[in-house]
Amino acid sequence: MKLTPRSINLFLFMKLPSAWWSGVRVIRMSDEQCLVSVKHRWVNQNPFGSMYFAVQAMAAELSTGALVMSEIQKSERKISMLVAQNSSEFTKKAKGRVTFSCMEGSLVQKKIKEAIATGEGQKFWLTSAGINQEGVEVATFRFEWTIKVK
Repeated sequence: MKLTPRSINLFLFMKLPSAWWSGVRVIRMSDEQCLVSVKHRWVNQNPFGSMYFAVQAMAAELSTGALVMSEIQKSERKISMLVAQNSSEFTKKAKGRVTFSCMEGSLVQKKIKEAIATGEGQKFWLTSAGINQEGVEVATFRFEWTIKVK
């Protein structure tokens, strides 16, 4: 099955229900970028009147991980993927709808090709920026992905 926003959202429902119930949804995806949206609601709030950081992290990770999953699928090879490290910076309270975007698909493509060509594991960092409805960045997440051909 081709990875599309709809198929990934179904995957969330079946395999990552905490992300689904928190409102995390892929809204757009291409070879180069993935956009994931989540709206601040009662179920994903923190005690300070904004979105809980872990919900933001789920959305941000998905925006990077969906690009990795898509390129692995296109390669038609068995490749494992895992987050090795992550970091985050919060610059404003996350309220309303926040869209996390990763626009580094070309880096993912390069690293998948390197892993296949060399047979060696690859590590690379992907960044996801969270932007609120007013166009203001509320958080930035970085994930170090590791991939290895099986």
